[in-house]
Amino acid sequence: MTVPPARHILTYALTLDGGGVERVQLRLAREWVERGRRVTLVVGCDRGPLAGEVADGVTRIRVGTRNYARFVAAMPAIVARSAPNAIFCPGNRYTAVAGWTRARLGQACPPTLAKLSNALDRPDMTPPMRAAYVLWLRMHPAFVDTLIAMSPAMAVDAARRMHLPGHRVAVVANPPPRTGEGAPGVDLPPRYLLGVGRLVPQKRWDRAVEALARIADRTIPLLILGDGPDREKLLRRAALLGVGDRLILPGHVPDPMPAMAGAAAVVLTSDYEGVPGVVREALSVGTPVVTTDSTLAVHELIPDARHGTIVRRGDADALVAAIDRRLVPGADRPAPIASAGDPAGDYLSLFDVLVASSSPSS
Repeated sequence: MTVPPARHILTYALTLDGGGVERVQLRLAREWVERGRRVTLVVGCDRGPLAGEVADGVTRIRVGTRNYARFVAAMPAIVARSAPNAIFCPGNRYTAVAGWTRARLGQACPPTLAKLSNALDRPDMTPPMRAAYVLWLRMHPAFVDTLIAMSPAMAVDAARRMHLPGHRVAVVANPPPRTGEGAPGVDLPPRYLLGVGRLVPQKRWDRAVEALARIADRTIPLLILGDGPDREKLLRRAALLGVGDRLILPGHVPDPMPAMAGAAAVVLTSDYEGVPGVVREALSVGTPVVTTDSTLAVHELIPDARHGTIVRRGDADALVAAIDRRLVPGADRPAPIASAGDPAGDYLSLFDVLVASSSPSS
């Protein structure tokens, strides 16, 4: 039996609190283990809603901190002891881990494959922060050996902003979720709008709550699956707008797909995204999407007006009008868009090529 070059993959997550980056990371780890690879997950704090999604075959190393700087500092020694063949950086927020690990270990650092999980255009940053971010992106070729973008447009944008040659950028979609592995964890209303994602400033759920107060249907509720620091602020805003009884925040649920399949529409109101998995997942079950232009990728994901509507960030009137169109009685639902390809296998092929090409004998 041929032993694959990337027989041991190490990846890391600060917490298991329920972010989309970590959810996809755990989904990939499960599939890699099922295909015979050894996977080590280094986690700062291993408690949280996603703890139950860590596959049995994944080796877990707990750092014991939620502090990002301490987590970054601990990583080089852990990588040196674990001796993986390759490192998987699961998203933008973790590239500092990859950079520090490469800086400390030098040539002894295993090759790193990093996934681009968020848009590189950050309108939320102040001008000085954006200038510093541009410089940080240009440093990535020194410690990211292969970059994974989830759509062609994001790949082109990343190569340009990071000054990466084309052969070091690949396009691989997120693996589709496995459905039916558990109960949805929430009682679904007969008819509802749905949001899925952490309750954090990036997601701008306040826009969805404000739209809820203005749409023509004054009875339909907005159900948002996810948790985070903005929870109480959103509840207060909904109460102030008179829609407190129509905002449902049940927290994290293990399987959002049943809720997606039953929603009148899925709403995404973020300031910025990478390739939002919620859009792909909604379209896979034939549920239309209303989304802000939070990333170039939404134009690639949504094929036509039947499947979804894209509105400008901050255009509250357009958001309300788009939701109203989805709630017209008898409105057609689009045909489901099936997921294609083998993302987990594509990742493993890239890991194998990367490890083989970086070995001293190659």
